[in-house]
Amino acid sequence: QVQLVESGGGLVQAGGSLRLSCAASGSIFSIIVMGWYRQAPGKQRELVANIGSGGRTNYADSVKGRFTISRDNAKNTVYLQMTSLEPEDTATYYCKVVRLWRGETSTYWGQGTQVTVSS
Repeated sequence: QVQLVESGGGLVQAGGSLRLSCAASGSIFSIIVMGWYRQAPGKQRELVANIGSGGRTNYADSVKGRFTISRDNAKNTVYLQMTSLEPEDTATYYCKVVRLWRGETSTYWGQGTQVTVSS
């Protein structure tokens, strides 16, 4: 099992910045992908950004140029630096980790952290 603890959400004005953190613990070996998803009220959960073990990143079009994902493998932590925040970024942000072990993948989710952007 992998436990994920998220932090860094909050209330910010449009144009502001926040940094989310997600620390993984437990059976953290063989983690291949760490990422962030978000879900706004009445909408489906969507990918924000993810990063592979080799550092390759992938971003949703809506956040390209504004958000930056990074990971510290020594700390088993993934970060999401969010700048130029817009009210449309308001959502619950979830950390997701994918582990590959003995040919099988396992997916783990954090409990979510709320990000609210006021106009």
